[in-house]
Amino acid sequence: MITTILICISIAYLLLIGSFVLGFDAVEEFSLQDIAPKTRFSIVIPFRNEAQYLPRMLQSLSSLNYPQGLYEVILVDDNSEDNSVALIETHLRDDKAQKNPALQNIQIIKNERQSGSPKKDAITTALQNATYEWIITSDADCTFPRYWLDAFDEFIQTHSPNCVVAPIKYTNGTSFFKRFQATEILSLQGATIGGFGLNQPFMSNGANFAYCKSDFIRLKGFEGNSDSASGDDIFLLHKFLKSSKLKVRYLKCKMAIVSTFPEATFKALVQQHLRWASKTSTSSHWFSKLVGGLVILGNLGCVSLIPLFLMNLISLRVAILLFILKFCIDFLLLFKASRFFNQEQVLFSYILSSVLYPFFSLYIVILTFFKSYEWKGRSFKK
Repeated sequence: MITTILICISIAYLLLIGSFVLGFDAVEEFSLQDIAPKTRFSIVIPFRNEAQYLPRMLQSLSSLNYPQGLYEVILVDDNSEDNSVALIETHLRDDKAQKNPALQNIQIIKNERQSGSPKKDAITTALQNATYEWIITSDADCTFPRYWLDAFDEFIQTHSPNCVVAPIKYTNGTSFFKRFQATEILSLQGATIGGFGLNQPFMSNGANFAYCKSDFIRLKGFEGNSDSASGDDIFLLHKFLKSSKLKVRYLKCKMAIVSTFPEATFKALVQQHLRWASKTSTSSHWFSKLVGGLVILGNLGCVSLIPLFLMNLISLRVAILLFILKFCIDFLLLFKASRFFNQEQVLFSYILSSVLYPFFSLYIVILTFFKSYEWKGRSFKK
C-alpha cells in the first residue's frame, strides 16, 4: 500500500515537472530587432535600509541604453533607518551624475502607509506619482542589463500585452550556500516559464514585473490582499490573469534578465522562504495550489524513502528508483533554465542540493504553522 502511494505521488510529480520542461521550450525566446523605441516607462523601486546595494543599482540605472525622455525612476523610501536616502542624494549630486542624463530622471518619494503591506503601499504611492502608462517594478538590491528597457519596449510593441513577467537570476557565488540558492531560483524560473508555455501562468517576481497603470487602477490594485505583507507580484498577476489571460505574457529574453543577490545567512534564507510560503498559502489560484501541493508531496515522498526502507516498508530497489526519477526530472528542468540564464556552473552543486532541498523545503512547511516572519527589520504574521 505504501509503495503504491509513493509511486502515485512520484508519477504525479513526474508529470508536473515534465510538463514544465515541455512548457519551457514552448515559450519562444525573444530577440531584439532594433525597433525604434516609443514605450514610456515609470520604474518603481521601493527601498528600506538598502545602503549596501544602492550604489550598484544606481550604477546600472545610469548605464541603461534607453532614451532619457522615455522613462523615469521613482525610488520609494519605506522609512529607511540607515543612510540610504543620503547615499542616493549624494550620488545624484556627484559631478559624474550631474553630467549623466539618465540619473536626472530619478526622484525620491516617501512611502504613504495605508495597509498591512509596506511594499504594496510603496508601489501604490509611486503609481500616484507616476507620469507614464507602463510601470516596471523592481528591488533596490537588483542590477539591470544595458538593454533592459529596450527588451520590454520591443516586446510590448510586437505583442501588445498589458502585463509582462520577466526573468531574474542570482549573481554568481563561489560558496555552496549561494549555489544552493541559485539552483533553487533557477528551478523556480524554469517552472515560471514552463507555466506560461502550458498556458497556465501562476508565478511572477516583483523584481522584474511590468504592467499598464490604467489596468492596475481598473483592477483596483492590491485591493483584497492589502493586509498580506508580501505578494505584490503574485496576487496582482492573478488579477491580470483573471481579467485577460491572453494579455499576460512572459518576456523570455536574455537582454531582460535582472540580477539580484542570494541571502547571506541561513536565518535570512529561512525568513525569505517563510515570506514566500505566506503568499502561496493565501492564494486562491487553483493551479498555484495544485503545484504547491504536488511539490510538497514530492519532497515529502523523497524524505520518507530512507525511514520507510529502514522500517522494511519499501524495498531498496523501489526507494532508489523513485529518488532517481525525481532527481532526473528536476535536473532536466534545471538544466534548461541554467542554459537560458548562462549559469550552468551551478549544476556542479546539484547532486548535494537535490539531497538537501527536500529536507529544507519540508522544514519551511513545518515552520509556517508556528512562526511569523521578518522582512526588512519588521515582523509580520501570516
